[in-house]
Amino acid sequence: MSMNFDVAIVGCGVSGANIARRLSRYSIKTAILEKAADVSFGTSKANSGIIHGGFHHNKKYLKARLEIQGNMMFDQLKRELNFPFRRCGIIVAALHRDEMKVVEHLYLQGAENEAVGIELCSRQRILELEPKLSLDVVGGLYAPGGGIIEPYRFVFALLESAKKNGVELFTNFNVNKAERSGETWRICAEDGRKITARFVINAAGLFADTVSKTFGAEDFTITARKGEYFLLDRLTKACPSRVVFPVPTSVSKGMLVIPTVEGTVLVGPTADMTEDKEDFSTTTRHLEQILVSGKTMIPSLSQNDVITSFAGLRPCLDGDFYIEASAKAPAFVQTAGIQSPGLTASPAIGEYVKNILVEMGLQLTEKPGWDPYVEDRPFARQLNPNELDNLIAKDKTWGNMVCRCENVSEAEIIQAVKLGHTTLDGIKYFTRAQMGRCQGGFCTYKIIKIIMREAGLSWDEVTKHGGKSGILAGTL
Repeated sequence: MSMNFDVAIVGCGVSGANIARRLSRYSIKTAILEKAADVSFGTSKANSGIIHGGFHHNKKYLKARLEIQGNMMFDQLKRELNFPFRRCGIIVAALHRDEMKVVEHLYLQGAENEAVGIELCSRQRILELEPKLSLDVVGGLYAPGGGIIEPYRFVFALLESAKKNGVELFTNFNVNKAERSGETWRICAEDGRKITARFVINAAGLFADTVSKTFGAEDFTITARKGEYFLLDRLTKACPSRVVFPVPTSVSKGMLVIPTVEGTVLVGPTADMTEDKEDFSTTTRHLEQILVSGKTMIPSLSQNDVITSFAGLRPCLDGDFYIEASAKAPAFVQTAGIQSPGLTASPAIGEYVKNILVEMGLQLTEKPGWDPYVEDRPFARQLNPNELDNLIAKDKTWGNMVCRCENVSEAEIIQAVKLGHTTLDGIKYFTRAQMGRCQGGFCTYKIIKIIMREAGLSWDEVTKHGGKSGILAGTL
């Protein structure tokens, strides 16, 4: 593996992964430096999974322009990369007459942004679109171009495509030192590994401020906004057919009710600033607040359907994305403050950063053999009995259902390990094993045994998400 590169990308969430795939089209050497044990383990693993509809922000903001552009790129990306994505549409539900003024503003803003098919709705129309809404609804907005996605599967697919086209990934690479020598950056990891790169892109999410200081670039502060969520079982009667937003406030887009692309339901998030960028705790008070807020829009929501709660952290920096060439550090590009609608904007961010690199002097020549496609792999839960029987006839591991809540076979877990996902969370995000009602209560031990066998790890080397997150104590 070479340690000399043209471009190094620090961080592999949705922004870093999209940038990497975009650059993989060209005859340059690109490296991704990810401090976690796997990609998407930062902000990207715990967001709402929404492809926004282009109406929440005025297009004077960079984030609004990139959101609109990025939204239109997902259909082609879906065809090429085979990640879970569906344009189910977005509804904003007004429960009081005075809220309709805000809804009308959002509609006009969306129309100015040329959001496809955006519609100002009467009470009757909004209830036709979503019959599970509260009968107190007085009207609302409908944006059919909005959708839902599994964000971690999106990142995995982007990375697989990038690696297929020559990009190299370094995990557990926590950048702690950088020096400029001539026309090259020397970048050091905490564990002593080193690479060199002519250009560096800071896509480090919550820690973009730390990375910027390490490279002697701009001094800014990323603050973390914590969002707590409920996850409801796929059997809940409260699953809407579209993403349901409340009318937003000046602070937040509010508590949402979100049908996930795999059939469960998300309710949340809260929006609380925290000084701790590793704080993923949840509280009873906040979760009760989420449920009460969600029930005002979808009354059939029930706490009995809750299978887990979790929190995600969003990197906040002023009011807009910060994407530009550094004015202080040479050949260094800032990609910071990528909070909502960062997931939607991320494909456009890849294009935007590529253009900045060209303006900075990076010469790009397209590879004649660039392959945009990622294999469409089977998943047991999506197969009919005949299709599954045919796979079992060729490979018996398809018949061993390790996770019965989500119908995940041993074959799928083996496949995930072979693709480099060797932590419990990596397996969970790639296969959905441990995501069902029992939350891994019955399958975790089986998954650990498969990881040990396929990855050649000892019991004490198997972790939840890398680092010191070991699972087993004592001996097997």
